Amino acid sequence: MIAKLAGVVDQIGPEAAVIDVGGVGYLAFCSTRTISRLPAVGSVASLLIETHVREDHIHLYGFVDAAERDWFRRLTTVQGVGARLALAILSAVAPDQLGLAILAQDKVALTRAEGVGARLAARIVNELRDKVGGGAGAATSPVPITSAPDTDAGPAADAVSALVNLGYRRIEAFGAVATAARRLGSDADAGALIRAGLQELAR
Repeated sequence: MIAKLAGVVDQIGPEAAVIDVGGVGYLAFCSTRTISRLPAVGSVASLLIETHVREDHIHLYGFVDAAERDWFRRLTTVQGVGARLALAILSAVAPDQLGLAILAQDKVALTRAEGVGARLAARIVNELRDKVGGGAGAATSPVPITSAPDTDAGPAADAVSALVNLGYRRIEAFGAVATAARRLGSDADAGALIRAGLQELAR
């Protein structure tokens, strides 16, 4: 299996790049995030690779960093999410926001990806929410997973709902309330969390 490619960028397209390694060109499908971070054609670059072997083809998927590769692996464990769809999700939602979006149950953020409807977004959130406690989620989320508030009920849920009603996106509200809850402690009421959350959002 190919796990990494290091060579010269030979071609860059909207969905893939060709890396020349010792005179052999390897086609790697990539997210738009990875494509945008590749150097110019003729420059030296390296990509982490996930190799998918099927009866009729061998496809390489390239990633500019381990965070994106790890989320790709995690997303493709969800029923209905293939490799191309996982890349589309990573093109629409950066890895450092994906764990937070899943914890916040922000299905709308996931539906920004081409090919992801409301039903599939709900499945992704439901299947991955409990798996974000370690690995990619913990490594890439700006809010520590172990301190994320319970947004299903209680003051934190009320605070998130209030901030959403004020016009903030759910993922932004969740992140602000999580930070506020970590700072104020578990006894903070909804009012305090809302005020502290607004202060976080104003920064």
